[in-house]
Amino acid sequence: MNTQAFLVKLPGNPHLGGPRLGSEKSHAAPTDRFFCSLSAMYAPPASDNRAPSAPPANMFDNVPGYEGTVVGGGGFLPPPVPAMPMPAPEPGLNHPNWQIPSLTEGEAREAFISYASSKCCYSAGPARNGVITSMEPFNTYRYRLETFTESRSTEWSQEPYKGQPVDAYTQPAPGPWDITAQPPPFFQDHTQNIRVPYTSSVKPCHLCFGLGKSPCKDCSGAGSKICWVCNGSGFRSGGERCYHCNGRGRDNCFQCNGQGTRSCTACDGRGQILVFINLKVTWTNNNEAYVVEQTSGMHVDNLAQVSGKQLYRYAQYMVYPVTGFPDASVVAASERLVREHQTKFAMTSRLLQQRQTIELIPISKVTYAWKGRSHMFYVFGNEHKVQAVDYPATCCCAVM
Repeated sequence: MNTQAFLVKLPGNPHLGGPRLGSEKSHAAPTDRFFCSLSAMYAPPASDNRAPSAPPANMFDNVPGYEGTVVGGGGFLPPPVPAMPMPAPEPGLNHPNWQIPSLTEGEAREAFISYASSKCCYSAGPARNGVITSMEPFNTYRYRLETFTESRSTEWSQEPYKGQPVDAYTQPAPGPWDITAQPPPFFQDHTQNIRVPYTSSVKPCHLCFGLGKSPCKDCSGAGSKICWVCNGSGFRSGGERCYHCNGRGRDNCFQCNGQGTRSCTACDGRGQILVFINLKVTWTNNNEAYVVEQTSGMHVDNLAQVSGKQLYRYAQYMVYPVTGFPDASVVAASERLVREHQTKFAMTSRLLQQRQTIELIPISKVTYAWKGRSHMFYVFGNEHKVQAVDYPATCCCAVM
């Protein structure tokens, strides 16, 4: 709120009503009304942007090997070229066991009853008493390639200085890929933050300019806020002095106890911050799958929630595409995904391990008769999940 003129009511004017502010003395010319500036009482709010929210770029040291490091971080750093050639991928095993037991009628009915019982608005009658007339298998394959990678990125970070070690320039900082990190087990996502050695230095806090205090955001540094009872006028309707603010028009700010400042959050009130380069190490299991289309009528997206019988599983540093599989589309998908993963991730990550699996997902299309009409449902996956689009005994449920 900018400083402006406010109307002050004089005791000699009944139209303006009410006494003057108790302790203030007027030096204006005698008149029925006058305007005086109350800049002290109605202090202009302090801008929230008096200091940048992030440290300025010139606050950070120039560390050899980390010239492009910025606040907030950038892209992933390419891994160094290995001194020794990486081991070549080895062919995986062929001729796995492709057999899978067929779903029995009893298993199909049990899965159907469990499905109907889980629905609050479904009667279990069709599931229990419907006559199964046919069961057709539509088993399909799912190929999955997992590439476990390690990526590294750097950023300038800060924290309040509380006596931590300061080691900038005591030795050359190690390169981002020379720092030892503790990886998780293969194919498990994980993130680790490491303070880069020999990059820590102490700087005056950029937010409070080393004072340890910042303007209170609740009152914009004024120490007080407009009285909510009289809306800043100092008077209530009828000309009476406002009882809440005692005619001042403002209340002391509760957040800063009327001081106008609060402890700086960036430096925790200490006036100094420790700046350093943070190394973020990210391990990611990059997972892609291909499911062979089938003609049962059930959408392949439903298969993402189930597992199948594992026919093939192979893991090593780098894998060869699958060969000799009876379904040509699985072979083509394996060739495509292996090529894409090695191209996509090698530029910005270090490849640690690859794993490929093939599952046979059981799908059965079951047709049954209920009250003279034919209906169907699907049973799929090792979990015997059920999908029934046209279940014949449903009702509308109302929540009272």
